[in-house]
Amino acid sequence: MSERSSKRGFASRPGDAESWIKASDIPPRRIDDAAAFTARLTIDVTPALRGRIKVAAFQRGITVADMLRELLAREFPTDTGEPS
Repeated sequence: MSERSSKRGFASRPGDAESWIKASDIPPRRIDDAAAFTARLTIDVTPALRGRIKVAAFQRGITVADMLRELLAREFPTDTGEPS
């Protein structure tokens, strides 16, 4: 009962400081883009269409969300008179 597990805890620091410091060198995920997202869009699609969308995104090497954001941005560009 008094033995400690060798598994790292949820918020524990790594054993050597060098790997902990180098971890901050990993570039953040498109934070500037993520900050712009303020709403979620839900649509109903057939299972077949959902499958085709997922396959297309996989073949392009991107996520479905990123692919659909690009598609919507292309189809509905920001007008200069509209607020961003």
